[in-house]
Amino acid sequence: MSKANISEDLYARIAQNKFYQRYPSLFAIGGWFFISILIAVCVGSASAVFLLALDWATNFREANIWIISLLPIAGLVIGGFFYYWGKEIDPGNNLIIENIQNPNKTIPFKMAPFILIGTVLTHLFGGSAGREGTAIQMGGSIADQFTRIFRLSPSNRKIVLIAGMSAGFGSIFGTPLAGAVFGMEVYSIGKIRYNAIFPAFVASIIADFITHSWGVGHTKYTIDLIPHIDIPNIIYAILAGVAFGLAALLFSKSTHAINRLGKLKIKYPPLRLFIGGIIVAAVVFISGSTRYIGLGVPTIVESFTVQQAPWDFAIKIALTAITLGFGFKGGEVTPLFFIGATLGSALSFVIPLPVGLLAGMGFVAVFAGASNTPLACSIMAIELFGAECGVYVAVACVVAYLISGHNGIYSSQVIGQPKNKMVAKEEGKRLGELSKRK
Repeated sequence: MSKANISEDLYARIAQNKFYQRYPSLFAIGGWFFISILIAVCVGSASAVFLLALDWATNFREANIWIISLLPIAGLVIGGFFYYWGKEIDPGNNLIIENIQNPNKTIPFKMAPFILIGTVLTHLFGGSAGREGTAIQMGGSIADQFTRIFRLSPSNRKIVLIAGMSAGFGSIFGTPLAGAVFGMEVYSIGKIRYNAIFPAFVASIIADFITHSWGVGHTKYTIDLIPHIDIPNIIYAILAGVAFGLAALLFSKSTHAINRLGKLKIKYPPLRLFIGGIIVAAVVFISGSTRYIGLGVPTIVESFTVQQAPWDFAIKIALTAITLGFGFKGGEVTPLFFIGATLGSALSFVIPLPVGLLAGMGFVAVFAGASNTPLACSIMAIELFGAECGVYVAVACVVAYLISGHNGIYSSQVIGQPKNKMVAKEEGKRLGELSKRK
């Protein structure tokens, strides 16, 4: 008897069980709890390994600046690796999102080690990238293996993929609640997949616990002063949200434009990374600073207490768009944290809100506008900075989300509910389809 027949026979027997017929919800909860725990343990451990490797790569690079000169060679290696052995997984986050929308064949497990190695090499040699994309891809590819093991239906496979994404996001940033909501919110603009709520929360919370159990910590951020909520301050928050939304829009469009231009002018993918590596390395050595490469966490932390230069966010947008647009591996989120925190800090020159509060608002709001996940980002801010800032960050996230329009870093996102009636005809379209028309 084949595995499929055994699985079908088992499900048939369970369905005939009287206790199951009387309490089907208990069976469903128990089953999803078991699968979610398996996903969480695997993904949380993978996140721990990744974060430790990333810390090592960052520390080694900062102690050996000369290694940045080898970024073009690293680009050739990464590009060749994916071109010859990883074409089917090269779409990255978009592949995960597409399979949540329309389940296809199982995502290859090799996506996890490929993206981990590719991202660590990007950071080691001086690329400007993040870590969320890696966490999501590791989470999705690892989780998807359980759909094959347990012979899950296409509808249940969608839930497993969401749980995997949630586990990856929650454990990589130490924000399990935001991770769970992000997994349910990111696949479709304007809609949330509530039938995945239990697995998403269990997987994200336990994965975060597992990552911490490996002795891996996360950066702490503090907003020292949060003013009383009144009409003028809400207006200032709205104005800041507009700026954050425009920054998100600029980042998304720049990254996609560079990606399209690179593909048009340079047909051989590894060569694109080589050229991109030359540009980024040249900027670093000409400027004499590593401030704008890697994760940029020290600058992010500094933004909460020290007003940043008004050009910091723009330089980070440019270097990250070049790094990711030309094909290097990594995520967009931590660079978006950098962009938002430095922009918010700089806005304190003209907007009379505390520098720390504006940095925190920008930290999550630029990400909200670029990823189209305002709820997850608002919850993330509360987890990272405390509940007192909730109203301010929520206003900034929602405004940035609206200002960014139907644009974003994930081209596979489907417009489930348009952001306003004037673009109602775009409902059901993918962002990638719309960008080709513009």
